[in-house]
Amino acid sequence: MTADLSRTDRTRLRRSHERGHFDRETLYGILDAMPLCHVGYNIDGKPVVMPTCQWRQGDHVYWHGSSASRGLRAAEKMDVCLTVTLMDGLVLARSGMHHSANFRSAMIYGVARKIEDTDEKVASLEAFVEGLTPGRWDTLRPINAQEIKATTVLSMPIDEASAKIRTGGPKDDEEDYALPIWAGVVPITMTIGEPEADPRNLPGLEVPADAKAVKIG
Repeated sequence: MTADLSRTDRTRLRRSHERGHFDRETLYGILDAMPLCHVGYNIDGKPVVMPTCQWRQGDHVYWHGSSASRGLRAAEKMDVCLTVTLMDGLVLARSGMHHSANFRSAMIYGVARKIEDTDEKVASLEAFVEGLTPGRWDTLRPINAQEIKATTVLSMPIDEASAKIRTGGPKDDEEDYALPIWAGVVPITMTIGEPEADPRNLPGLEVPADAKAVKIG
């Protein structure tokens, strides 16, 4: 595995170059922290962005959805863009112009590949479930043929990609620091709440360890 990601005209930062990161460790950390993503497709000549869940296996990113999805059907062998963002704080400055946000984001370009092999598809879905809830897959009712057919899994290599991160406080105009206006950062974090049982659970079922092991953010 190479340490750095490919820098291309699509991934280079036009502004705020100091926020750009092209090492895999940083990018993978963002992907692994946030399963929710947005994928940009071209459907019938029109740009469309759709939310879905992503997961990483090694140097590839995967996402899935209904086999009836127009976006997923259009994406096969197409250039797509997948993005992930985590918001870490609101940055309150002394002027409206300099208000900002602390965030971590990842953007990946590539050609989508549809996973056709059944064993590979099931293994990918297992990796998705296990990544969110370690140990859960083996406790579930096995996936059946109809569910496999109804699900499309796409993948692309993580080669042409970049991460962008903003941290720290406001950056005001020098003369504004003399103003009696409070400035600073309001942190934003994602928290995992206590599991809430399905009212149709069978009597006596305890909350399993996998439901308590979810980590996002």
